[in-house]
Amino acid sequence: MAANEKAKAKTEQASGAAKEAAGRLVGNERLTAEGSAERKKGDARQAKEKVKDVGKH
Repeated sequence: MAANEKAKAKTEQASGAAKEAAGRLVGNERLTAEGSAERKKGDARQAKEKVKDVGKH
């Protein structure tokens, strides 16, 4: 389960970063904000998984 969550975090981070960059490129503030939010969601998910890993050791 944890590997799945880690993969989901990486996917959200990459997808969010791409949306954010695309939004900036075309000047679409909504797309930029959406991408930033998605990237931050992935960052938070990754941080949560790291805390879980530390708790296991």
